[in-house]
Amino acid sequence: MLQFEEQQPTGADAGLAVGPATARNQEDAAELRRVNIADKRVINGRTDVNQLVPFKYKWAWEKYLSACANHWMPQEIQMSRDIALWKDPHGLTDDERRIVKRNLGFFVTADSLAANNIVLGTYRHITAPECRQYLLRQAFEEAIHTHAYQYIVESLQLDEGEVFNAYHEIPSIRDKDEFLIPFINTLTDPSFQTGTPENDQKLLRSLIVFACMMEGLFFYVGFAQILSLGRQNKMTGSAEQYQYILRDESMHCNFGIDLINQIKLENPHLWTSEFREEVRGLFRKAVELEYRYAEDTMPRGVLGLNASIFKEYLRYIANRRCQQIGLDVLFEGATNPFPWMAEMIDLKKERNFFETRVIEYQTGGALTWD
Repeated sequence: MLQFEEQQPTGADAGLAVGPATARNQEDAAELRRVNIADKRVINGRTDVNQLVPFKYKWAWEKYLSACANHWMPQEIQMSRDIALWKDPHGLTDDERRIVKRNLGFFVTADSLAANNIVLGTYRHITAPECRQYLLRQAFEEAIHTHAYQYIVESLQLDEGEVFNAYHEIPSIRDKDEFLIPFINTLTDPSFQTGTPENDQKLLRSLIVFACMMEGLFFYVGFAQILSLGRQNKMTGSAEQYQYILRDESMHCNFGIDLINQIKLENPHLWTSEFREEVRGLFRKAVELEYRYAEDTMPRGVLGLNASIFKEYLRYIANRRCQQIGLDVLFEGATNPFPWMAEMIDLKKERNFFETRVIEYQTGGALTWD
């Protein structure tokens, strides 16, 4: 009768045959590797950033889902009326043409700067995977916005070299970008790491500048100007794209504010009186830069607007952003001269589906046909 000698497993098979004690040790080790929701942090987290669930920051995930439902593409918007109006020598005044070209000159590169800040900077330092998921969507939306401005430039057959180099050549545009670039450089520096109060404040400062000042303030003169043209039935295709972009940017701003407030909640030692006063100074500088841009784009009254009206509007917006992150208002008594701007973001509007895309631009699976 043949007998077989029992052999011990070796090599790759060795891990398959374990005793009860070893199995328990492996289960314990696996348990330790699983994410504990209480250990999650927006910055300086020590949990596995590849494990999306369990959710701790459900507000970030919900914003991601909302952004996905709001998908749109520039080519879907009809530009024929804009092209005809732009080619008509009497279609727009010189001041109106100046507004369009200055706007495109700022925006064609601004969203690229925003994308660089997200992809090369912010994303690296955020350790909550729910927040990272939204940042990935936001970066894609910044690409869509850059595409939209390029689509307008191409449709109107503008001088691409002139428009795309405006941030080098037009002082009011260059000054805004130069205000932003040091904050981009801080986060994109490969040697920069969070984990100390000083560096954590640098990150928080950069997030405030981009969410509240760039996306929450610098964009608003341009949006109001182009949307004012659209309200007068001029450059309607461009205005429609700007409206979609405004809605995206409003969500970017709101996400950034939620991110800032969550970091403050988890790291209250960063929110010192000195830091708050520094941020207030940055808001004042941002308002001044955007007001200079308003003066440059509108040297004379046009569209029922003028630069002084924008000064009041910018003060109102700055106050609102300050309050959203827990700062006192900077400009007492400032009021909103453009209440219709809120409608562009907040109100649902019905349109003839066969004339243009529905204004909510939901994806097909998200649309309801009442």
